[in-house]
Amino acid sequence: MREHTRTRTRANQEESEKEQESGSKLDCPECGSGKVVADSTHGETVCQDCGLVVDEDEIDRGPEWRAFDAREKDKKSRVGAPTTNTMHDKGLSTNIDWRDKDAYGKSLGSRQRAKMQRLRKWNERFRTRDSKERNLKQALGEIDRMASALGLPNNVRETASVIYRRALTEDLLPGRSIEGVATSAVYAAARQASMPRSLDEIAEVSRVEKSEIARTYRYVVRELGLEVRPADPESYVPRFASSLDLSEEAEHRARQLLRNAKEQGVHSGKSPVGLAAAAVYAAALLTNEKTTQAAVSEVADISEVTIRNRYHELLEAEQDVPMA
Repeated sequence: MREHTRTRTRANQEESEKEQESGSKLDCPECGSGKVVADSTHGETVCQDCGLVVDEDEIDRGPEWRAFDAREKDKKSRVGAPTTNTMHDKGLSTNIDWRDKDAYGKSLGSRQRAKMQRLRKWNERFRTRDSKERNLKQALGEIDRMASALGLPNNVRETASVIYRRALTEDLLPGRSIEGVATSAVYAAARQASMPRSLDEIAEVSRVEKSEIARTYRYVVRELGLEVRPADPESYVPRFASSLDLSEEAEHRARQLLRNAKEQGVHSGKSPVGLAAAAVYAAALLTNEKTTQAAVSEVADISEVTIRNRYHELLEAEQDVPMA
């Protein structure tokens, strides 16, 4: 008997739930044409046309607090920071602040400071329990440092962290340094995001030699099957133009010079950095803006001889472009 009653109760609950789910899809039972919608502010289900209240006193599943601006809403929110691949534990562990102060900003006593120091020590030990986590923590710290020095945004850091995690998971690190693989991950991520940095720029902020970076980069890209397109000279132009304080007109002219060079096939086999630097220099002269080969050479980290050679090739390519 009890089982029969329990079965009927469950069937009634399921039927009522189905009715509630389909309530928003049905037309108004009063006028027959209006659409029934839920008004979460008043906890009612009403008809848009005739105003019939179909259901009331609904359960409010929102927060019990109110916020009157975005800052107050963020302050009262109980949601923590999102997970991120730039931290070895994805940001899910506890962090203990290095400052010896309480929640009110007051300094802790000597006994409390010693206690917090012990807690920090043990927290750090629990966060990196094995060699793999220590390896990952060191590498991701290097990626963050290099990306910051190169002015790369967060999406590039995330991509570089994912590339390094894949290399670690697929056991590509034996025989290679942590810094080398981390640097190659940053180099690959920047190129994938169409924000490339030259190998010389990468080597300046890395702790390993340029030859090791190039060798490790080729190995990682091949083993992981990364899709990295050849660097486009145009992607270097905005950064060079910004560093030289050139106008938008000069930047647009440099892009036009590079497009003409591509049509004539001049870019084949040439360094994209050298082409971009020469295009920026030529565009500055064509738009009557002051700059020198030495200034462009310093910004692009390339020799003045290369700039001169590419400069003449770009101008010759533009002269050979047929008029529309």
